[in-house]
Amino acid sequence: MKEEALVGEATARAAATFEPVGRSVAGARAFVRDTLQGWGFGEVVDDAVVLVSELVTNAVVHAGTAALVELLRQGEQVRIEVGDRYPRRALPIYPGADEGPAPTAELEREGGRGLLLCAALASRWGVDYTATDKRVWFTLDLPARPTGTRAAGPVTPDAQLPEAEEQVHVAVVQVDGEGLVSAWNQDAELLFQHPAVKAVGRPFAELAAWPQTPGTSLGVDEALRLSRWEGSYAMRRGDGRLLGVYGAHLRVRDTHGNPSTVCLLVREEERAVLQTPSRAAKGGGAEGGTRADGPALDAFLGPLTGGQAPDDLDGLLQRTVERARDLLDGDAAYLLLATDDETELEVRASCGLPSGRQRFARVPVESGVGRYDSARLPTVHDDLADSPGAVPLLGGTGLRSVVTVPLKVEGRLTGSLGVAAQSPGQYRNDDALRLQFAADRIALAVESARLTELERLRRGSLSFLVEASDLLAGTLERDQTLALVAQMTVPTLASWCAVYTTYTGVDPSVPELAYVLHEDEEQIDGLRALLERIAPPEPLNTPGAREWPAPTDAAQDAALRATLRARTQGAGETAAQRTALATVATVGGDTVVLPLVARNRVIGMLTLGKPAEEKFRREILELAEDLSRRAALALDNARLYFERTATSRALQRSLLPPAVPRVPGVEVEVIYRAAGEGNEVGGDFYDIFPIREGTYGFAIGDVCGTGPEAASVTGLARHSLRLLAREGLSAPEVLQRLNAAILDEGDRGRFLTLLYGEMTPREDGTVELRTVCAGHPLPLRLRPDGTVTPAASPQPLLGVLDELDLETETLVLDPGDVLLCVTDGITERRDGPRMLGDDGLASVLTTCTGLTAGAVATRVLRAVERFAADPASDDMAILALRVLGAPAPQAR
Repeated sequence: MKEEALVGEATARAAATFEPVGRSVAGARAFVRDTLQGWGFGEVVDDAVVLVSELVTNAVVHAGTAALVELLRQGEQVRIEVGDRYPRRALPIYPGADEGPAPTAELEREGGRGLLLCAALASRWGVDYTATDKRVWFTLDLPARPTGTRAAGPVTPDAQLPEAEEQVHVAVVQVDGEGLVSAWNQDAELLFQHPAVKAVGRPFAELAAWPQTPGTSLGVDEALRLSRWEGSYAMRRGDGRLLGVYGAHLRVRDTHGNPSTVCLLVREEERAVLQTPSRAAKGGGAEGGTRADGPALDAFLGPLTGGQAPDDLDGLLQRTVERARDLLDGDAAYLLLATDDETELEVRASCGLPSGRQRFARVPVESGVGRYDSARLPTVHDDLADSPGAVPLLGGTGLRSVVTVPLKVEGRLTGSLGVAAQSPGQYRNDDALRLQFAADRIALAVESARLTELERLRRGSLSFLVEASDLLAGTLERDQTLALVAQMTVPTLASWCAVYTTYTGVDPSVPELAYVLHEDEEQIDGLRALLERIAPPEPLNTPGAREWPAPTDAAQDAALRATLRARTQGAGETAAQRTALATVATVGGDTVVLPLVARNRVIGMLTLGKPAEEKFRREILELAEDLSRRAALALDNARLYFERTATSRALQRSLLPPAVPRVPGVEVEVIYRAAGEGNEVGGDFYDIFPIREGTYGFAIGDVCGTGPEAASVTGLARHSLRLLAREGLSAPEVLQRLNAAILDEGDRGRFLTLLYGEMTPREDGTVELRTVCAGHPLPLRLRPDGTVTPAASPQPLLGVLDELDLETETLVLDPGDVLLCVTDGITERRDGPRMLGDDGLASVLTTCTGLTAGAVATRVLRAVERFAADPASDDMAILALRVLGAPAPQAR
């Protein structure tokens, strides 16, 4: 590239040659911008950069030759020439001024758009041919520059001046290097309703509602570290509401070298107070006057056209709408992105619009009377009052004139960019052309960033659903499942959620509020109270999310009543009013209901909500719908598990004996452990019951196997023993008839080992035992001196032979003696090849002299558990009887 400067007929001249490569376009823009800035004419930089960018693109990209760019300062104007080495290339012809305006559809053509821009932006333009080259030139008029004036605007009628409150409040907030508020002036207290004593020391990020999605774009902390920053965001007021502000940030350092950021903030509608004037405003007609220049169009072109598109979609869109508003001196701007089927447009960024028109609100592209009919072509509405409904997004905002242009990629509608003003007739066709140029330059970058965001969301959604499925599959507890569903939803998908179930309560068809969660724990009680006051959502089996305005309406009604009551009583803001306003802020945004459908039945509803002025985006609702299907199945599984577990436990408890009766002179202790999770009864069983006055029966047995099948035989045995013993039969006869009953069960029957006995306390303090040990581990007798001996002899087990020859064995226990009866789950406890066995049990029992029956049973159980590290795989039952001696004689 070659550059020179000289003074001849022109007062200044600069020229540069650019090679036929893509990066030369950005270099040409920089050359023109730097030259004009150096000459002190920043007012025409933007138009010059726009035109040179298009003309150089035609030369180096389309013509494929080097481009010569020359700038000349001539009196009160600048002449810029762009030449190439392809003189025979045909030039497209556009209608001139005398032939009427160019058709709007021409804006969709790529070829020759540089000449169309020249016709719209330059005061004069033309094309010169030579034998070797072709030059396209244009002139831009220079504004008058009063001495000492950096920027100035024309005298404007009072009716067209920016609107402001009677007293404008400018909040001054200083943020230290760690992001903490260090200064908070009185206007900040008035605007944001936070006293300085509470605001100072808080992180500024807690007070600012930044317009980007957290973690995906320029955040508030990053913006505070920039040397300068200017733009729109919102501040959280003391009542929980958001206040849109326009801010100007300046990074400074104190005398000690410590950096901080000074933030000047005003209401969004008063942004003109702080907004940096990026050009000198001018008005006039087409001839003899001057034309309104656009500010900082190059801001659209910087990193977007010369290289890799940014993947910060939210940050890109927010910067775009702010600069589009400044570009056309508008009062508001918005950018909408089209859905994949191009039927709806979703608000993704805005500035200057009411809070209710903020992100993720949707409008139709074409749907009849209320269609957004300016979506596919550039359109200028001089006065929306004459065409109500033309731009539904702006209805009721007071904005009168609007210019909208499409964002297109390869002919497909990807979005729409609009700028609106309160004054009618503010925009003309050249404004649409200027905005369309900017939209064309950013469309590909926006689409690339949008696709990157969708891919990131898709991957994040898959990861989220995989994790959710794992967590939900890890529990069958109903309450824990409800808590998991809510915790996975908040704050990832929503600010608050409520889960309703339809399978509990008095009427299963009426939804019952089961769980409530809010990202701010202090709001949970108020939110629950609000939801309990209103009727629950109807349990409809409709696909997708449906809106539910009841919480918002109820909260607003409660806040209105509290405010009116406070004013009627002449009191200031009451605690009830503050609570009501906080609740409104909590539930004032979008609220949707998703059905929880499992096995073709609605078992509940998942309700998701956003705080005031916030809406759900479509991708989040789709993710929530996927989560609701998984949550519904998990909740239904938990319900079935709970019901079946409750039924199983009820049946199992019916198999257990009632409370152990009090036997005179005998201390009784029983320990029972059933194998298997959730089992209360297995194959082992025990019983102690009165037979007749002064005589008590006791039994401990073991049915082959564990679980429900063994438990069924357990119930048969225990109830048969009680019935037969009370018929006056002897111990052998009782077991013989029980054996027959087991054999009668056929294939359902199982063999059974059983120790059955009858004990009769005597007046001398001894206890007489009559026992039959049918294939069961022998009972052990512990004497006070530590001697341990078997207390019975082995006999045939039950459920195998038709005829049994059983005999009664009689034993007398003396005071202090302990009779220990166990099942084989105790004696057959294993640790690898080792087994506790009868000898091991006897050794443990020898250490139990002098202990109560309860202490003996507990020590035996502890020894069994410590024998091996693995949990027990068999049922275990321990029955300990300790003879106390003769009861003391009662005094007469």
